[in-house]
Amino acid sequence: MKRIEQHASFGGRQEVWAHASSTLGCEMRLAVYLPEAALRGVKCPVLYWLSGLTCTEQNFITKAGAQAHAARHGVIVVAPDTSPRGEAVANDAAYDLGQGAGFYVNATQAPWAAHYRMQDYVAVELPTLIEQHFAASESRGIFGHSMGGHGALVTALRHPGRYRSVSAFAPIAAPSQVPWGQKALTAYLGADPQAWRAWDAAELVATARQEKLHLLVDQGDADEFLAQLCPELLQAACEAAGHPLTLRMQPGHDHSYYFIATFLGEHFDHHAQYLL
Repeated sequence: MKRIEQHASFGGRQEVWAHASSTLGCEMRLAVYLPEAALRGVKCPVLYWLSGLTCTEQNFITKAGAQAHAARHGVIVVAPDTSPRGEAVANDAAYDLGQGAGFYVNATQAPWAAHYRMQDYVAVELPTLIEQHFAASESRGIFGHSMGGHGALVTALRHPGRYRSVSAFAPIAAPSQVPWGQKALTAYLGADPQAWRAWDAAELVATARQEKLHLLVDQGDADEFLAQLCPELLQAACEAAGHPLTLRMQPGHDHSYYFIATFLGEHFDHHAQYLL
């Protein structure tokens, strides 16, 4: 691993690292906020943030104001890039497919399967890397926004026992039923809708019997992408399955980082209940 940025922040340090990912077959960048205790070598819980379409590791750390909340709770925050990158990595001219749009799935279709294994990267390689190189405990939570909100919910539901907490801002809650998700899932997984169900939070809650993490979801009612996000489908699925969900429709809020920054402290409080 190679550190390429570091900035003092709220008694801790915001860093950005680059490393060669064996899972994705390319160099990846990730942001790591280390609270003061972690800098002293005290093992701290870790919150993994998954960003949305077109984002890199930079968006969350520069726009959300996360460092103050992480310092307050003594939590490490890790924000990876949203896809594999590089000239050898398949791409698409559209913003919602290819680089910057990995959708946190393990692709099975050419040309994507060679590099696009973001689920294995986020859930397996990344925690191993973080726990080896930093003062990180095995107490993990995961959250995200939009495509990353989808990724956070799906990753937690697919890996019972790996995370203690989960939340999302404006997630693509039922990707198999909306154009954004259908486009990406067809490209990455093929045309059979049955294959998509394993990557759809609204589908996964029906089979999440082993562990039922409380899902906290914030959604702006003025979100310009609301028709692609469908929080009502996740709510209906959770009600049918008896899965704990707190869905908060926030009046006047859109899809932006202004929305995320407004409620981010409450999400940190939610995670702290389970991580600390």
